Amino acid sequence: MPRIARVVLPGHPHHIVQRGHNRQMVFAHEDDFARYLDDLRELKNVFDVKVFAFCLMTNHVHLLLAPSSTEGLGKLMKTLAARMTRYRNKLEGRSGTLWESRYKSSVVQSDGYLLACCRYIELNPVRAGMVERVEDYRWSSFGLRLTTNAQDDWLDVHSCYELLGLTQLGRQQAYRAFFEAPVADGELKLIRDALQRGQLTGGKQFAEDVERVLGRRVEYRGRGRPAHDLGN
Repeated sequence: MPRIARVVLPGHPHHIVQRGHNRQMVFAHEDDFARYLDDLRELKNVFDVKVFAFCLMTNHVHLLLAPSSTEGLGKLMKTLAARMTRYRNKLEGRSGTLWESRYKSSVVQSDGYLLACCRYIELNPVRAGMVERVEDYRWSSFGLRLTTNAQDDWLDVHSCYELLGLTQLGRQQAYRAFFEAPVADGELKLIRDALQRGQLTGGKQFAEDVERVLGRRVEYRGRGRPAHDLGN
């Protein structure tokens, strides 16, 4: 069965997941996590890709990225994977692949979906029972988003986040409140299914707009739409 053509739209957020080969462990020590994030911080500038959210689990990563070009996303993911593979192979005196051959991706409609995807990504450790509170996990973007040290926050800021408040403190408080609010029915399934199937995470109009840009039919996951903003 042929692979579904990957949809890449410059300037739009893409929810990415890449897993270890055969679900093997990718990050065994703190240095592994730190190295990957150092590479991500460097390479996002090299390939002109914005990073809105991330979560590094032991055997896979979740990223929310917006490339400026069609080629930028693939180049970033390929280089990230290659660097981590060389690093782990050298440490362990081994050879071979570390990651699955193909990462999963879903283009995300910004309005009504981007912040929900951020929450989905950053709550992974809580859902997995690794921590009780989202802020207790070191290797996600949640802590960076709420940091008071501007030098530590290298995440890019989407307009959806800027609309949360008039000040940085106000935006941070609203973002935290969003994580404490109940998740809408069907939100997790909607985001998970779109990612697993390579579909769009968005509504019907968004899908129609994307189809016009690409000149071909695309699938989307729009039922169970997340709330439009954090006030809902």
